[in-house]
Amino acid sequence: MAAGPAAPRVLNVNVGVLGHIDSGKTALARALSTTGSTAAFDRAPQSRARGITLDLGFSCLRTALPPQLGLGPGELQFTLVDCPGHASLIRTIIGGAQIIDLMMLVIDVTKGMQTQSAECLVIGQIACQKMVVVLNKIDLLPEGKRQSAIEKMTKKMQKTLENTKFCGCPIVAVAAKPGGPEAPESENPLGVSELIEVTKKVKSMQMFHTPVTYAMQGDRVGICVTQFDPKLLERGLICTPESLHTIHAAIISLKKIQYFRGALQTKAKFHITVGHETVMGRVMFFSPAPADFNEEIKENVFDFEKDYLYQEEYLSKDSNSENKENDQAEIQLPKQQWALLEFEKPVTCPKLCLVIGSKLDTDIHANTCRLAFHGVLLQGMEDKNYVETFLPKLKVYKLKHKEGQVERVMDDYSVIGRSLFKKETNIQIFVGLKVKLSTGEDGIIDGGFGQSGKFKIRIPDGLKPDTKMLLTVASKKKSKAGKGDTAKEDEGSKNDSAQPVTISLLFKRYVFDTQKKMIQS
Repeated sequence: MAAGPAAPRVLNVNVGVLGHIDSGKTALARALSTTGSTAAFDRAPQSRARGITLDLGFSCLRTALPPQLGLGPGELQFTLVDCPGHASLIRTIIGGAQIIDLMMLVIDVTKGMQTQSAECLVIGQIACQKMVVVLNKIDLLPEGKRQSAIEKMTKKMQKTLENTKFCGCPIVAVAAKPGGPEAPESENPLGVSELIEVTKKVKSMQMFHTPVTYAMQGDRVGICVTQFDPKLLERGLICTPESLHTIHAAIISLKKIQYFRGALQTKAKFHITVGHETVMGRVMFFSPAPADFNEEIKENVFDFEKDYLYQEEYLSKDSNSENKENDQAEIQLPKQQWALLEFEKPVTCPKLCLVIGSKLDTDIHANTCRLAFHGVLLQGMEDKNYVETFLPKLKVYKLKHKEGQVERVMDDYSVIGRSLFKKETNIQIFVGLKVKLSTGEDGIIDGGFGQSGKFKIRIPDGLKPDTKMLLTVASKKKSKAGKGDTAKEDEGSKNDSAQPVTISLLFKRYVFDTQKKMIQS
């Protein structure tokens, strides 16, 4: 029997339609599409009732494969992903942006960039490489001034985009639905022509009413599954077995989004978007050890053998500006930073997926960017008891610095120190740790001295003569003061005496070390 004709080759490109609410995204998707899915053009009853897009809408435009692609005969299919525009639906917008190859940023030409337009631009910079700006609703401009108004808005958008990856992108002016939503369907659009885990058997698949035999990431397909009640599934993920993992925490590499105002603080909570899920999560930031700040880091790999420095906040030029003295010294920043994310509830996602952290509880009417950081998920923690089973492998340390003073000399090789520990501190756990005197000598804590928190320091190489003299003079002056000398003599002693000899104790302690050991190099 002769084989039937082969199905035409189809090359699919996902195009995200993003923008501020009421900029005309759905009207544009309708004007461009040749086929709509069951989830296209706000067909859901809830969307019709509220008059806005509430979920992702899918439709497509098909045309012949351009000869310049060199792929032979076939069809080029643009799947339009119509994203909501309302600020409260940012989770859905972020989810839609993660499956697109190209983005159309829809701008109401009468209003220009608005709050959600800016957020969509930020999402686009993270999620895709190419963008087209669509200036919609040009029919609302007075006909005599239309062209000049379009040119003015085009220049504004070019200025807005000049410091982004989309600098120089195409800007097209259209009226997707002349006359507005209530206008008759006979009204032709203006300018649009210039814009172009379930283990059950799958019985059949269709892509926009066309039968297909396979589908890949980003494709919009209808799947007929045998013996399955669709009411049991609202939204899910179809994937290759074992390609997804349900995790309770994760290590990510990250970058702060430059438009986010304020510092990224360790222990702060953010809305964490992973794939189509958004959950609350607590963050802990860390960086390479200072000596490794300039070291080249392998992309998408995390090395558990290295030590990492705990950070109270994500290090950036903004966070360090307060610490600069008259801008004379530029504080060095690491080439890469990481964060430990601990989710309030588990999420299901693939490895190396996009992660976005946001402050979605910010007032949606505030003129501020709510997207705080983005990154790549490097290591997920599937064990619910990850704090005990996994985190001890993560060698993140805090630098500890304590300072005290030398009270008096015992002999050429030992002194008594104070003010380094509290009275109730168990000094025994510090015995053997190295200290340094401000006069240059190295010492070792030998043990406690009395019951008031004082301690004995052994100086292996002995005290310098100058140090011994300084401490002896200071001790005599203190002794005189104790015997009731006059206030005048006291004042003279203060003026003549040198600075006290201080004791510095430096050590590091690993954050997830259950034994809380103190480590010195």
